[in-house]
Amino acid sequence: MARLPRLTVTGYPHHVIQRGNDRQAIVRDDADRERLLSLVAEHAANFKVAIHAYVIMDNHVHFLATPETDDGLPKWMQAVGRSYVRYFNARHHRTGTLWEGRYRSNLIESERYLLACMVYIDLNPVRAGMVEHSVDFKWSSHRHCLGLVSDRLVTPHALFWGLGNTPFAREAAYRELAQSGLGHSEKEKLTQSALSGWALGSSDFVSELRQLTTRRLLPGRAGRPVKKIK
Repeated sequence: MARLPRLTVTGYPHHVIQRGNDRQAIVRDDADRERLLSLVAEHAANFKVAIHAYVIMDNHVHFLATPETDDGLPKWMQAVGRSYVRYFNARHHRTGTLWEGRYRSNLIESERYLLACMVYIDLNPVRAGMVEHSVDFKWSSHRHCLGLVSDRLVTPHALFWGLGNTPFAREAAYRELAQSGLGHSEKEKLTQSALSGWALGSSDFVSELRQLTTRRLLPGRAGRPVKKIK
């Protein structure tokens, strides 16, 4: 069965995951992390992709991003992937692939899942045991959202702005969300939807998307189709 094309719709937030091939490291030190982020920023500007949240893990990356054009997101990821592999292979005297095939992505319903997805991304280093507190991890958007650093890569989503009328109020509200964390069910939904490529949201959200794309949005029922009785 042919695989479905990626689900990409202009103006909607997408949760994007790109893993290292065979779970190998995609960064070996801070110089690699800096170079990867600089390429992410450069090509996001080139292809008009707004990045709301990100994390650079040792063997994979997460982004929460909204494209302004129909082909902006895939072109952005393709440009970052190719240019970073050239850099990484040259610097570390290696050849061959670095990524685990195509990146994975899906659309999420902003009102229900955008802030949860931001928290999910920010808590990745904690879940992986890399740090005890997410604020201690340098290579994510978390500290920017808390007002501890200024990260030009991050474009706050309107829902983040809606957390408060002042920077202090927004940062305090987001800190509380991150400290509360996510339930197991919500984490599973965010993980599996991104890996599978299905839309994540309410039935109204899916109906709205059906007006914008012919691509299938949800998995079909398991098993063979039921035969109609004539």
